[in-house]
Amino acid sequence: MRANAGAAEQLAIKHGQFFTYALPPRWRVGEEGQFAVSLLAPENRAMTVMVGNSGLAPNYPPDRFISEKLSAMRIQNLQITQGVRAQPIAGFQTAYQFGISYSSKGLSFRGAAKCNIASAYDSAVLVMTLAVSRQEEWGEYSKWLPAAADQISANNGAAFGRRGIMAQNLQNSKEYGEAARQYREWSQKNWQQVTDQRNATQDKQNYAVRENLGSVQTYTNPYDSSQPMELPQTYKYFWVDRQGKIVGTDDPSANPNNGSTGDWRQMPRYQPR
Repeated sequence: MRANAGAAEQLAIKHGQFFTYALPPRWRVGEEGQFAVSLLAPENRAMTVMVGNSGLAPNYPPDRFISEKLSAMRIQNLQITQGVRAQPIAGFQTAYQFGISYSSKGLSFRGAAKCNIASAYDSAVLVMTLAVSRQEEWGEYSKWLPAAADQISANNGAAFGRRGIMAQNLQNSKEYGEAARQYREWSQKNWQQVTDQRNATQDKQNYAVRENLGSVQTYTNPYDSSQPMELPQTYKYFWVDRQGKIVGTDDPSANPNNGSTGDWRQMPRYQPR
């Protein structure tokens, strides 16, 4: 997982020519036109898309619409699950959500695509909201990215070729607030993971430097693993008994238990976590 954000990061509301959207920090607008807008994460590890058309038949199949829009992205190995009823975005009456997976440029992606439908007596407007990420990262992105994708809103009546559809005030939207909250939790968690990993790496480096400067090797006492023991580099192997007496040897086959009444155990090298 990649993150280099602090706890105060927010979803920023941005206004384009045709759409208003919630843009996470360091994300960029991939494209924006009258019929579609895409938002891309750093290194293209995730993205959201809104794309739609007006003037379609009132009974246009939502799974067909999703398949057509995804196929237009020039992806491979597209898989789409059976659709289930879902909460539509603002301005639409019904929606169906689909799980998707595909590959692109040798990488695997996974996500959720929603078909939102606004019907009139003779035609319909269909809009796909898409949230997708690298397959291995979807477990975390799925907690907030679909909600962020649903916050894309038309702010120009010409969007999708039909005037007056779905405009909403994101700043006052309850759904936007929830998406922002989930994003903050995700961002904080990932930032803490990066910080922990960086600290662990630094600890290992300091540990190696300390051993080299002191000409010591660090071992674990099998009888008391709570406190690592630094021993001289005189021998390659060390053994310890229950009383804490230590003997060293360079012979890997040596075993002080042979001919002894004590209980000796070999000391393993200590590895910092």
